[in-house]
Amino acid sequence: MGEFKVHRVRFFNYIPSGIRCVAYNNQSNRLAVSRTDGTVEIYNLSANYFQEKFFPGHESRATEALCWAKGQRLFSAGLNGEIIEYDLQALNIKYAVDAFGGPIWSMAVSPHGSQLLVGCEDGSVKLFQITPDKIQFERNFDRQKSRILSLSWHPSGTHVAAGSIDYISVFDVKSGSAVHKMLVDRQYMGVSKRKCIIWGVAFLSDGTVISVDSAGKVQFWDSATGTLVKNHLIANADVQSIAVSDQEDSFVVGTAEGTVFHFQLVSVTSNSSEKQWVRTKPFQHHTHDVRAVAHSPTALISGGTDTHLVIRPLMEKVEVKNYDAALRKITFPHRRLISCSKKRQLLLFQFTHHLELWRLGSTVATGKNGDTLPLSRDADHLLHLKTKGPENIICSCISPCGSWIAYSTTSRFFLYRLNYEHDNISLQRVSKMPAFLRSALQILFSEDSAKLFVASNQGSLHVIRLLEGSFKHLHTFQPQSGTVESMCLLAVSPDGNWLASSGTSAGVHVYNIKHLKLHCTVPSYNFPVTALAIAPNTNNLVIAHSDQQVFEYSIPDKQYTEWSRTIQKQGFHYLWLQRDTPITHISFHPKRPMHILLHDAYMFCIIDKSLPLPNDKTLLYNPLPPTNESDVIRRRTAHAFKISKIYKPLLFMDLLDERTLVAVERPLDDIIAQLPPPIKKKKFGT
Repeated sequence: MGEFKVHRVRFFNYIPSGIRCVAYNNQSNRLAVSRTDGTVEIYNLSANYFQEKFFPGHESRATEALCWAKGQRLFSAGLNGEIIEYDLQALNIKYAVDAFGGPIWSMAVSPHGSQLLVGCEDGSVKLFQITPDKIQFERNFDRQKSRILSLSWHPSGTHVAAGSIDYISVFDVKSGSAVHKMLVDRQYMGVSKRKCIIWGVAFLSDGTVISVDSAGKVQFWDSATGTLVKNHLIANADVQSIAVSDQEDSFVVGTAEGTVFHFQLVSVTSNSSEKQWVRTKPFQHHTHDVRAVAHSPTALISGGTDTHLVIRPLMEKVEVKNYDAALRKITFPHRRLISCSKKRQLLLFQFTHHLELWRLGSTVATGKNGDTLPLSRDADHLLHLKTKGPENIICSCISPCGSWIAYSTTSRFFLYRLNYEHDNISLQRVSKMPAFLRSALQILFSEDSAKLFVASNQGSLHVIRLLEGSFKHLHTFQPQSGTVESMCLLAVSPDGNWLASSGTSAGVHVYNIKHLKLHCTVPSYNFPVTALAIAPNTNNLVIAHSDQQVFEYSIPDKQYTEWSRTIQKQGFHYLWLQRDTPITHISFHPKRPMHILLHDAYMFCIIDKSLPLPNDKTLLYNPLPPTNESDVIRRRTAHAFKISKIYKPLLFMDLLDERTLVAVERPLDDIIAQLPPPIKKKKFGT
């Protein structure tokens, strides 16, 4: 594996935004997740739970509701009073419609997917018709006295249940009038509260309405008579979310204590046809409020203030008891937030509304393998670059020479020239950047920092030549055959001749920069690309996919390399394929052409192509330290995969030079420590 001096960086003070709502789409097996900063993420559950798309947030968009409509259309609504539809191809907002009812607290799509309901601050419930290209206001339902916090359609589409403060209303969709109003008991652990907030409702086929409220109760109501049927007190705090399975045989609720409860419809006796709802399993995978839950056919999905997206498979629904049945926690975005200037040993950190530039520390001390060396010069925080306006930063990059910084928001593109004089740094903004560069999804500099490549959300790739304090637009590669496919990943060859790009679908295109034309398209694969890079000298393109497969494609020969064909024929080790975080970065050793360096959030790996591949009987990773020198040599030559799990969670890792690595870690305990305190629970004996 070779010995490296490693810069262990832990001063990237990144805190993911909390999860506000989730929406599951059964047709495409995709999950939409909305965060407190307005960002909306799309996870492909069929592609190893990969975050394949995201829409950048906005300070004014506090999303409170998220739902899918017919034709895989995604809508959101929030406290700014607007209903938003997202363009899943171009990765931007199609349009925003004001509902004219004040802040929107809830939203639900009809069972047939053709109508949209929103619940507003002023107590109004508004019905919209979903047309092929927009939504059209149809009518208002009877206005209620207080805000509408939750909505649920009856599966037949004839009635709607609406949760408010202290009561639940049942509306007739045809007339828009309230048929029943069911008052909720304010009792909370024997003490009367001032208000009881209905955080969630679910309308079942048999007419039962299930409600969850701020008094810690799950209640079952008969919508025909408007009476309470059953009451479950499950928490000492708010029950904040509910989701029901398609078969209506189970549902899941999330509480402010961080607990997720699973309810199932079970027979009263073994041979009885009578069934009742029973609380079967509690899950404590969160430390803070569980603000949102979803119920897929095989798993319970939950998210909340602690920023984790937790996917807990239902063991009775999983047919094959393999790694798909394991619990998954997704904390960090599946895209890079860090870029590196190797020449000046600088790191650029991307936050929601600002960038930070740091210079790495250095040491003159030496030591043996495993030693921690004292710093002779500490890391320096050189620059804090704050964005103007309410928009979140989409992507950013620093040039390899450290003289350029570029970043993009939805409406603007920024390019800065950095000048270094002794210990001082000055910043000069390049003015009059063209409008077509805005909403860039990926920015990349060439190895010699002479060119800038920008991938737009409209599928085009722009090539910019950088001059001293200015720029020149060289060329734009248009998307193939008129399709609008957003380019999310870019890779440029060290010699500057080739540019590879990957879109939201599985395709990878390779462009010739010298002749400014498309060179070839890599054969498509079923799973999305998570990382790609072009090797020096050979110009081999290495591609990592979300199912943990790694391919090597020769750009000059326009075919897969012999090593890639060999590893596909033999197959990867089963433990390699069972990893649940995607590879986010690939790089190469300048003096060792047979080495491929790559990492995910919990592993750093060097693949030595000159060594034999491991089979399933081989020990892929040995957690024990080597006992002697011969053990070290034996491990180095055992098989091609050299894996280290010392650094985790690992957000970024790259070579600075032949003997130096930089690893950026973000310990989960540091994130939890900066979140608001969870609800205090009294423990026995304290």
